[in-house]
Amino acid sequence: MSIHSTFRSDFGAISPMLEMGAYEWLWQQDTGPTKPSFKNLAELFRANPGQGPSQLVSEEDARACAEKVLERFSKKGIGQFSVRMQGAADFPEWLKHADHPLQFLYYQGNWDLAYSPKRIAIVGTRNPSELGQRRAAKLVATLVHDGFTIVSGLAAGIDTIAHETAIKCGGDTIAVIGTPLDQVYPKQNQALQQAIAREHLLISQVPVLVYARRPPTVNRLFFPERNITMSALTQATVIVEAGETSGTLIQARAALKQGRKLFILNSNFGVPGLTWPHKYEEKGAIRIRDFSDILTNLNATAPTQD
Repeated sequence: MSIHSTFRSDFGAISPMLEMGAYEWLWQQDTGPTKPSFKNLAELFRANPGQGPSQLVSEEDARACAEKVLERFSKKGIGQFSVRMQGAADFPEWLKHADHPLQFLYYQGNWDLAYSPKRIAIVGTRNPSELGQRRAAKLVATLVHDGFTIVSGLAAGIDTIAHETAIKCGGDTIAVIGTPLDQVYPKQNQALQQAIAREHLLISQVPVLVYARRPPTVNRLFFPERNITMSALTQATVIVEAGETSGTLIQARAALKQGRKLFILNSNFGVPGLTWPHKYEEKGAIRIRDFSDILTNLNATAPTQD
């Protein structure tokens, strides 16, 4: 779908572009006592059941914000993109399982991949060891062979290996990014992000306009939120390798809270000074010594995400 044509021909009534503009407007209202955040927006929509962004914002304001987004995307060469909103028939039910469910998201590529019957997140450190890199590639290749769609966050390190290996092996991959669609982080993944947007699925929940005017120190807070969404989107998360303070552990906590399977490669348990693997195993995470451990545990309690 071309968002440009939808905006031009269908802005008089409820339309994807009106919803997009309203969503962006809500994120820019940071002068009051309650600053916008996924938590605060989720509470706003809980207080207004059945209403979408456009029903909480004037059409004039929504139109103006939507035009600004289209202008920014056009300058960055984002000609084709689409949006999805909670409450629509094509918005996956399982994305509501987060503490602060998404109301709206942007994407490029094949939305059907969000409904793949087997979706698994592969995550880990941005600075993996050589052995960790090999383990990640071997695991992803095996999962792809078994029909899994590989989900990750397009960060450096384990995320990049997960996406690249999935593509190399002829599988499907979904990238949930911590920036708007018109940004790339890290910069060296620009070609990979473009390939995923064309041939697979690229998802962003990050508001475009507020991101553009906030400093990086504030925008980095969007990355933990995307980990929570990544967990909700999948049936399980696998941690390949991670340090004691890794952001990957945000996804670990989210997975257990959302009732998802959390798998930790056995190699993490023998690292001196690393305490998190044992802590999460005590909380319900599953130690993985062999690929078959993943299949056994997923098949034991197969989720009903149809």
